[in-house]
This record gives sequence, C-alpha cells and structure tokens, in this order.
Amino acid sequence: MTVQELPGAAAYRPTPPPAWRPRTDPAPLLPDPEPHRVLGTGAELDRALMLKLYGELVRGRRFNAQATALTKQGRLAVYPSSTGQEACEVAAALALEERDWLFPSYRDTLAAVARGLDPVQALTLLRGDWHTGYDPREHRIAPLCTPLATQLPHAVGLAHAARLKGDDVVALALVGDGGTSEGDFHEALNFAAVWQAPVVFLVQNNGFAISVPLAKQTAAPSLAHKAVGYGMPGRLVDGNDAPAVHQVLSEAVARARRGGGPTLIEAVTYRMEAHTNADDATRYRGSAEVDAWRDHDPIRLLEGELTARGLLDEDGIRAAAEAAETMAAALRDQMNADPVLDPMDLFAEVYAEQNGQLREQAAQLRAELEAEAR
Repeated sequence: MTVQELPGAAAYRPTPPPAWRPRTDPAPLLPDPEPHRVLGTGAELDRALMLKLYGELVRGRRFNAQATALTKQGRLAVYPSSTGQEACEVAAALALEERDWLFPSYRDTLAAVARGLDPVQALTLLRGDWHTGYDPREHRIAPLCTPLATQLPHAVGLAHAARLKGDDVVALALVGDGGTSEGDFHEALNFAAVWQAPVVFLVQNNGFAISVPLAKQTAAPSLAHKAVGYGMPGRLVDGNDAPAVHQVLSEAVARARRGGGPTLIEAVTYRMEAHTNADDATRYRGSAEVDAWRDHDPIRLLEGELTARGLLDEDGIRAAAEAAETMAAALRDQMNADPVLDPMDLFAEVYAEQNGQLREQAAQLRAELEAEAR
C-alpha cells in the first residue's frame, strides 16, 4: 500500500509551507545585460592605481612568455599560460587586503606573483620539485593545484571559519569557465550563500574548457546568471578592462567584508595561447578568432587610455618594460640552476602526522636510496 492509498489520503492536500516562496527578490541579483566597462567611458581614473595595474600587466605578460619558454627548454614540466587574461589576474591580487586570502586555480600563477609571491616559488609545483613552493599561511595564498574547482569549497570553508572567529577576512576564489561545470562549483556557491560567507568567486570565462567551448557547457544566458539560483548577486564584467575588473572585485570584496555575503563575478576574457604547452589549440579554434581578440588586448587597452589621458608617457612605458625584463632575467637564471632535491620530501607535509601507509612507503624508499648509495 502506498501513501496515497492510505485511508483519508485523498482528502489530505497540505498547503505548501512558506519555504516554497522566493527567499529574496531575484531582480537585484541579476547581472547587467552587458559586461561592465570603465575604459572608454570617460570615468575618472586613479593615476596611482592605473600605473600599478599597467606595470603589473606588463610584468605578467613577460612572466607568461618566460614561463612558456622554460617549458620548451625542459625547465618546466607544464605551464598553463594566462596570456590575454592578465587583467583578471592582476586585478584579483590588487583588490585584496594583506589579511585576505587568494584561492587560485592552476592557471593563476600570475595572480599569486602579483600578490607578492616570488616567481620561482609560484612555478615550483609546475616544475615538479615540491608539493607547493611556498607557505600558504605566510602569503595568504592557497596552494596552486590542478584539480578543477576543488579550491572553491576550501575558500568558503576558510571564509566561514574566519567569520565565526570574528576575523575581518575575505576569500577570493578564482576559477575558469570549465570549472563551473564541476560539482565543487555548485557545492561551494550553495554553502557560501546559505552561510553568507565573506567570499568572492571570480570566473575567468576565457572561452574554452581545454577544447570545449562555453556553449557546450551551459545554456545559461551567462555564467553570472547562475548566481541567482544560489541567492547571491551576479556581476558581468569585461575581463580585459583592468580598471573595470578591479572596480567590480573591490566592490564585491567590500560587500563581503561588511557582512553582505558572497558574489559571483564573470569576467569575459580570452585565452590567447593554448590550454598548456601540451595542447594544440588549432584543432578546435581558428586563427581569425584569436586575431580578433588581439584588438581587445588588456595591455593595449589600458596603455592606449592612459597615454591618451596623459597619465602615461614613453618613459613610463619603457620603465615598465625594463622592470618586467629584470624580473624575467632573474626568473630565467634561477630556473636554469639545477635544484638539490631530497626524495624523502615526498612524505613531508602530507599530513600533520604520518599514517602507517606513509611510514611504510617512506621506509621502503629510504631502503632503496641506501642500497643505491652503496
């Protein structure tokens, strides 16, 4: 006998509880129809901030080029370039206070460097030398790692814990458009909204999840629209407009800090290079598409605006290029030096206390190393 077959069941038609009604008015949560822009609008610009953004963009572009060259020289195992996306990376780093946390994806080495991390440390994981090349607590940067979107629930957990402790901390989590198709993305946004955690999600929509275009991942009007289903605001921004990205991120960080809860931001940008040095992007996109995006290059856009307004001159352009070249030379010299590695480090920092399986494996490796040394 089913529930509906029980005596009196036909007359039992309970009124839906209040929970079925909208929890909040969805209208204020909807993103604008067009991506937010600052460049070309005549908006007032903070000269010091603009020059900082410009210098970091130029340095970031040079960092990407040098890291890509290091893969061809065998000094890096793999490198996922963020060329074309530098505005998102730099703005994310500069929008945070020192006490805040950055949760990067595998492509966000540039964001970590712009936040102050040593370039060599940022590339240590991709070189295969260590679990991660830096102390996350010291730099307030979560470990760079390759699993898609797993950093998002971690960001929510840290932000929620910080709020419970009374710490004035905001977490900013970066993810690509491909990561929005992962279950971790849903779980993170759902928990963040329910808990009203002080966390900001920045989706860098660069057009492709490796070779899969966005249209084959979602039928949503935009990725920013997904925010409404979780009960948080969605913002859409031109990801190659550095001042616009910085402005939107800064507003979301300030909102989270004052207790307003999470925000989902979609930055529309483009991955100019292949997914990694192991990818052949010509198999799934044409050169005409890439060339069209070159006219919307974030460095070109910002440089053109600043020079037109008299905020940047040839000396400033030259100084930024020279600083970037100095960074690249130092990175090249350090990465060309063979590191001294201890194989036993494989078992360090995995757990606070090693479990039995790790101790067994460590003992086996130690015995093999001692046998080879005889």
